[in-house]
Amino acid sequence: MKDLKFEQKRSVSRLEAAEQLMALATALKEGRDVEWDIGHGRLSLHVPDEVRTEIEVETGEGEVELEIELKWPVAGPRPKPRTRPRAEGEEEAEQDGDAPPEPKPKRSGAATRRRTSAKRSAGSS
Repeated sequence: MKDLKFEQKRSVSRLEAAEQLMALATALKEGRDVEWDIGHGRLSLHVPDEVRTEIEVETGEGEVELEIELKWPVAGPRPKPRTRPRAEGEEEAEQDGDAPPEPKPKRSGAATRRRTSAKRSAGSS
């Protein structure tokens, strides 16, 4: 069973067919999402950088059928998020793949209390 299927059949002029294909080609070439107006809404598809293609031509019953098919997996690697510029003196965090950076160890309460009492002692001298 398919998760989603949309199919639209209608007759259009040769010019309209060309415009639909050109819009598809432009979106693919520029790396944008592919979008179509469908009735009362809009269908938008994210197409990855690599796709499988299939071109099929059939003749019979007085018609020629040309199918151009693009296929890609539903779940693919997502683009890595952009990292913010480092502030002066900030160490570069090493990241392995898409794993989040490891949290820095927390200081214990005892160490914080020792520093606070040392500051008080130094201030009272």
